[in-house]
Amino acid sequence: MSVSERAGRLGVGIVGAGRVGPVIGAALAAAGHAITGVSAVSPESRDRAEAMLPGAPILEVPTLIERSELVVLAVPDSELEGLVAGLAATGAWQAGQLVLHTSPAVGTSVLTPALEAGAIPLAVHPALAFTGTSIDLVRLREAFCAVTAPAPVLPIAQALVVEMGAEPVIVAEAHRPAYAEALATATTFSTAIVSQAMSALADIGVEVPGAVLTPLVRSAVENALASGDAPPQSPEEIE
Repeated sequence: MSVSERAGRLGVGIVGAGRVGPVIGAALAAAGHAITGVSAVSPESRDRAEAMLPGAPILEVPTLIERSELVVLAVPDSELEGLVAGLAATGAWQAGQLVLHTSPAVGTSVLTPALEAGAIPLAVHPALAFTGTSIDLVRLREAFCAVTAPAPVLPIAQALVVEMGAEPVIVAEAHRPAYAEALATATTFSTAIVSQAMSALADIGVEVPGAVLTPLVRSAVENALASGDAPPQSPEEIE
């Protein structure tokens, strides 16, 4: 079976209905894949699943895995290793099944128990601050996804990313922690600074600090990204 056929129309199960899982599911559904089900526990996650994946059944994880050709594990990093190992211990993983996780910090090593059962491990992390809403589907088309997978199946992971509308970027297994750190630094720093600036404007009576800062922050970030590795200008050059 060719790569294009293997990554073609798949039955997709989404484990986790936080901000990421339902969006990934919706993007794959838009590409023609069939959503076999989604796992959701809390009322909030059920509402999110129903909003983003209307008509998709909410299933227990073992049942979802049994019915799916591609399983997307969109769970917190702290839960991923235990979830994969626990499912392996119950014999849930199937030979030839695609298993994809969305954690930034690890590659496919965390999926070793599934691999040992014959599953195909893929690690795909969208570099995006998710809201868990349809807004993310638009933003995903401008996003990049870190892809880590064994060489023979790397094209499958890349094809899935392209189908979601994003751009794949290969990140080696050994480089995943550095990748995660870089993204965390950018996200944490920008969130903290913008929040501080909004608070300062609110303190002086500005009624819509977010609206005031939006064009400034966006243009400043775009300028910084466009400059790449260029050194900062000296005061003389600025003048």
